[in-house]
Amino acid sequence: MKLPIVAYGDPVLRQAAEEIDENYPNLSALIDNMFETMYAANGVGLAAPQVGLPIRLFVVDASPFGEDEDEVSRDPSTKDFKRVFINPIMVEETGEKWAFSEGCLSIPHINEDVVRPERVVINYLDQQFEEQEEILTGLAARVVQHEYDHIEGKLFIDKLGPLKKAMLKSKLDSISKGQVDVSYKMSFPQLKKKR
Repeated sequence: MKLPIVAYGDPVLRQAAEEIDENYPNLSALIDNMFETMYAANGVGLAAPQVGLPIRLFVVDASPFGEDEDEVSRDPSTKDFKRVFINPIMVEETGEKWAFSEGCLSIPHINEDVVRPERVVINYLDQQFEEQEEILTGLAARVVQHEYDHIEGKLFIDKLGPLKKAMLKSKLDSISKGQVDVSYKMSFPQLKKKR
């Protein structure tokens, strides 16, 4: 089932998410629905706050980056990189910082260069609640950093300079008011208040 993606401006995107345990209601169905929602919106990652749930859960399938036909932009770190992250903890972010154009399903039609470290160590529970720890580099690390920010109540636009943020203000206001055309179902904070 495709879930509506919460738009910029909704308070759920700004709160630190809560940990869950294996008794979280309908968790397996939620994970399946998040993958289906992400694929339908042509995303490579989706965090639970983006579907209105303030819990420490996100899903990633960055394999399209590993299959890129352009050899220069193909990133081997993303080949078969499909994961479920439950209660993740970012252990370390290190290495050279590099810029890459990021976007977000909750902030459609805005893409900006964001600078992040090239390497992360992340500890998390997988879908079977088995503890995992991975060292990630390249685009795999970047996608995970982006989704991890979501469960911390942060957005990629927070990493932009003041001038760039000011230039985006009217676009962001339009998104929060539902004045954006997307091919996937969205939930807009301003429209909720009017009901």
